[in-house]
Amino acid sequence: MIFDVVRRRYVALTPEEWVRQHFVHFLLHHKGYPSGLMANEVQVLLNGMRRRCDTVLYRRDLTPQMIVEYKAPDVRITQEVFDQISRYNLVLRVDYLIVSNGIEHYCCRMDYDSGRYVFLSDIPHYTQLL
Repeated sequence: MIFDVVRRRYVALTPEEWVRQHFVHFLLHHKGYPSGLMANEVQVLLNGMRRRCDTVLYRRDLTPQMIVEYKAPDVRITQEVFDQISRYNLVLRVDYLIVSNGIEHYCCRMDYDSGRYVFLSDIPHYTQLL
């Protein structure tokens, strides 16, 4: 078991949860993201089916701004992973998408005008978000 500072409870320490907890602490302590605007295991309704986003960061007005999808360290980050997070974004329409397996991390900013996402060289600090 490991204590999840966002959910404020102990959760099972699976390989994916290990990635989530380390990444959340990275966002909190190195990128300035406020824990009060983060939620883990956010449920969305997609095509009539309930799905869960691993982490969602909200703006101060509580509209979603970023989705983070985690995979276990032995899971490769593939197009399928981006397809998964993109489907969640059909519901939430956030500005940023991040995928991580704890070893590789990819961050992109959505460009809704062109219907594409733009990969960023680094994960932005909270103060740099749109």
